[in-house]
Amino acid sequence: MTQIQTPAPNLSGTQTTSVADAVVVGAGFAGLYMLHLLRDKLKLKARVFESADGVGGTWYWNRYPGARCDIPSHHYSFSFSEELQQEWTWSEKYAAQPEILEYLEFVARKFDLNKDISFGTRVSSAHFNEAEQRWIITTDRGETVVARYFIPAVGTLSDANIPKFKGHGSFQGQVLFTGKWPKEGVNFAGKRVGIIGTGATAMQAIPVIAEQAAHLTVFQRTPNYGTPLRNEPMDPAVDREVKANYRTLRQQAWESFAGVPFERLKPSALADSPEERRKQYEACWEDGGFSLWIGCYGDTLFDHTANRYAADFVREKIRSRVKDPAVAALLCPPESQAYGTKRQPCETHYFETFNRDNVRLVDIRTQPIDEILPTGLRTTGGEHAFDILIYATGFDAFTGAMFKMDIRGAGGRPLQDYWSAGPRTLYGLGAHGFPNMFFITGPQSPSVLFNMPLGIEMHCEWIADCITYMNAHGYTAISANTEDEDRWIRHTKELADATLLPEATSWYLGANIPGKPRVFMVYLGGGKHYKEVISRCAAEDYAGFTLTPSS
Repeated sequence: MTQIQTPAPNLSGTQTTSVADAVVVGAGFAGLYMLHLLRDKLKLKARVFESADGVGGTWYWNRYPGARCDIPSHHYSFSFSEELQQEWTWSEKYAAQPEILEYLEFVARKFDLNKDISFGTRVSSAHFNEAEQRWIITTDRGETVVARYFIPAVGTLSDANIPKFKGHGSFQGQVLFTGKWPKEGVNFAGKRVGIIGTGATAMQAIPVIAEQAAHLTVFQRTPNYGTPLRNEPMDPAVDREVKANYRTLRQQAWESFAGVPFERLKPSALADSPEERRKQYEACWEDGGFSLWIGCYGDTLFDHTANRYAADFVREKIRSRVKDPAVAALLCPPESQAYGTKRQPCETHYFETFNRDNVRLVDIRTQPIDEILPTGLRTTGGEHAFDILIYATGFDAFTGAMFKMDIRGAGGRPLQDYWSAGPRTLYGLGAHGFPNMFFITGPQSPSVLFNMPLGIEMHCEWIADCITYMNAHGYTAISANTEDEDRWIRHTKELADATLLPEATSWYLGANIPGKPRVFMVYLGGGKHYKEVISRCAAEDYAGFTLTPSS
């Protein structure tokens, strides 16, 4: 038998080596459920590595003011355990970050998951050894684990995108990034604050910060079509009704395009009269959340005319909420920017915040940021001084966190090299030349345009079933076929190109990262159809993948 070569440790000190059936990276929704399946259902030895000092993933790090889910709490939760569904009670219609983190901590305790998670530990490298058909995983704490399966559950939005402006690092006040918010919180009282960015995260944070800070300056490059969230305390009667009918609710979710059912959805805005459209838009606006975006008309994201109707409606609403017409004009997306082709932010009193005397909006399309200064920053229009500078500038979606690890597949090929022209996967689950490495809600799956907990369950269960099949039939490795990857990538692109979404410079395409290939990374065929596709793949003995029998 060929000896497995163990890479040198990344830190000085004693190098330890252990063996596991599977290594999972990340302890958010995906990592926790994957561990539960591998250990408790398949009876395998599984290890989880998590860089934070606790579970939660996205909901551990995103502690910024106003952080909240924009999918209703009853839907944004695990469905695999009826007991769990009945035990947990949400306090709000849309749960805030602290409560979602508390929920995941409850899940970890209930299923005794923490004992197999190494916290405060980053995976430095994962190299596939072809002779042994094993992954060699090293950590920044000097540990090496040899495992058959490698499952990076690092999330789609977990690697910060912080623009490197001239003078980056020179600001002498407190610098914050919304996606890595201090655990102890931040005191804004009496402080002058600057925030760069007006995307979904910023729309949640800005109203809360404005209420606390002495002054807030918002630097906006791209205005967004925000719609009200309409959060409210959980009605006990609603909670009882949902718990009594959870099975039906989940079935409705699985039958829907985005993993959340919308009862008002109509086929076409073009088929309605102006009066009927207005009534429909107003009803969806009052419903809140994503109702206007994906629960109103089926052709909003497909037809330019239908989209323009919705865009005009939202711009009208923005203007009605902002007192200063000049500020309102800056906050309204231009007619050239289609509605909903970027992720639609859900907000609470965001636009009204710009009516406050202590809030100023700076348009950095016309006055670009020139330099970060020790006291604040300078745009082409002048200098701005603060005590605190916040970057709400988003993430390097899908690939950023993956590339932070040195992942090398067959022949020592780096994943970053294989994905140099954009991510390549089969169903967002596996990649050619990276045997036994599984993605969870990876590129070319419904991922961020599907209810994430349900999408995560769907992928984790497919992976667990695949491993069970391999073990039962004596297979040691599985890898996607190149031609099947090509077919799936073409299909994903064809679906995207049939919509208006690729027209936007969004993180769906990687357009927010300089130099990143512009490839649409989300499967738009809907969760129901996607589940049928991957279920059929499994039923046909994992067609599209090559399975290697044991020697």
